Amino acid sequence: MAVNKKEARELQKLVDIDRVVHEPARLLILSYLYVVESADFLFLLRQTNLTKGNLSSHLMKLENAGYVNIEKKFVEKIPRTLLSLTKEGRKAFHEYTKRMKKIIGTLPG
Repeated sequence: MAVNKKEARELQKLVDIDRVVHEPARLLILSYLYVVESADFLFLLRQTNLTKGNLSSHLMKLENAGYVNIEKKFVEKIPRTLLSLTKEGRKAFHEYTKRMKKIIGTLPG
């Protein structure tokens, strides 16, 4: 079964997908942060099942892209890291999901 021209054009759009968002661990992090106002590091650590180092590395990439805000503070002398999506991060996640739905929706079956 051959791919028609419309399907091929839609599939070609995968080349332009935001690779910062597309990476599975970062997509998972963004998905959790998209539905909450903010979350702490330990919450994301438990939800994602990533290691501390891996989660930190992905958060740094998301922060460098301007998608995540990382706020470190002390609560009763205990360090706490709060994470939230920036306006740009929320937009990037929304655009990514919209684009993926459109691309996947063009596939047969």
